[in-house]
Amino acid sequence: MKRALIVEDEILAAKRLQRLLREIETDMEVLAVLDSVKEAARWLATNEPPDLIFMDIQLGDGLSFEIFDIVEVACPVIFITAYNQYALEAFKVHSIAYLVKPVSADDLRQALVKYDELNKMFSKSGQHQQVQQLQAGFATGYKQRFLIKVGMHIKSVPVDEVAFFFSRHKATFLKTFAGEKYLLDYTLEQLATMLDPQQFFRINRQYIVNLAAITEMVSITNSRLEVHLKQAEDDQVIVSRERVATFKQWLDR
Repeated sequence: MKRALIVEDEILAAKRLQRLLREIETDMEVLAVLDSVKEAARWLATNEPPDLIFMDIQLGDGLSFEIFDIVEVACPVIFITAYNQYALEAFKVHSIAYLVKPVSADDLRQALVKYDELNKMFSKSGQHQQVQQLQAGFATGYKQRFLIKVGMHIKSVPVDEVAFFFSRHKATFLKTFAGEKYLLDYTLEQLATMLDPQQFFRINRQYIVNLAAITEMVSITNSRLEVHLKQAEDDQVIVSRERVATFKQWLDR
């Protein structure tokens, strides 16, 4: 039986999360539902750590990140919030997923699959310590890999293997250097907050590219720039006019 803690100050959101967990994860026990930084810190200081915490970010008495300054959090955290702007900070404090409200059953299921995948990597006796070590290794706070559903299977794709991300017909895909293409549950806007800006750049509304995927650049005019990509999906990929100057600075850093 998995033991979970919920830190959420919106009653309806907490109830909805519990309902989704009952539907998706039948072997998960919710130990407590706490609605403030103070209550969560007190609970964690006086109880054995749960297996997993679901944590809202904006609570009535402050941001939940303050909990990590008060008490040791010795387990993975799935952040659930209505705001995108905290994603980078979230991935620096034990976060294994960042879900934006209203959370869908599919998003929650994918986050729980990721949690299970991490569990498989470690023995039960050393789970908490090793998950912490794994998170500490993500020093940059940026996303390291994507879990992809392929039929009934789950595939892990390291970020370094991704040539670029692109959108088509309101769907988002990644393309690897090996030519594999996978559908993602993230938008390009969400991906832009998760990826290392030293490695990836959003060149237009349809593409976020890996520096290593760029094979050639051609100036069309003074304000227009075409890039050629490994495993390209389109014959012509143009850097948006308003991004050209920033893109050149990114290349010349």
